[in-house]
Amino acid sequence: MIDWMKPFSKPLLLVSVAAMAVLPIACADDNAAAMKSGGKKATTSTDSKRMDSATALKIKQKDRGFKPLSDKALKEMLSPLQYKVTQHEGTERAFTDPRHNTKEEGIYVDIVSNEPLFSSTEKFDSGSGWPSFWAPIHKEEVVEKEDRSFFSVRTEVRSKTADSHLGHVFPDGPKPTGLRYCINGASLRFIPKKDLEKEGFSEYLKLFKKTSE
Repeated sequence: MIDWMKPFSKPLLLVSVAAMAVLPIACADDNAAAMKSGGKKATTSTDSKRMDSATALKIKQKDRGFKPLSDKALKEMLSPLQYKVTQHEGTERAFTDPRHNTKEEGIYVDIVSNEPLFSSTEKFDSGSGWPSFWAPIHKEEVVEKEDRSFFSVRTEVRSKTADSHLGHVFPDGPKPTGLRYCINGASLRFIPKKDLEKEGFSEYLKLFKKTSE
């Protein structure tokens, strides 16, 4: 080591170790849950497995008139955590959002644009501490992007309309897709089934009608 670097070597090492210990917490916990379920880390695109719940029921995505918001408007509309997650790829702590294990029927919309993203009909308990789904409502609204942060390669998912960071998708979910959309609850707003018509989402009531055998 060059002599002038020696005084800085120990502080730099401590900072590096601290960063390695803190930054990957979310993805480490997430993938640990996946490995317990017999899965594996997501490192590739999941396009070949993607499906949604709206196509078969012929539910078309409406234009809800969303207009991009300024950063100032977003900060005023969102809580600090919602802003950090959706606008700066933040991650809420596992098991802190009540949506991770709720079983109430309804849909989950983008906290920014109000666009439908996921339904309770595709929700499952992954044990990861984050709301998990095996498919979105409209696959076109949930777009994928390679994420190389935290010293790993994962598949990030974002909303198409508002470009909100939602979470990540992993290839260790249940059938029929084998996917696990691991989503931050802070990026979602839950609309109970009983309120769908009142809030202008009556077409999504089809998701909860039991089909006859």
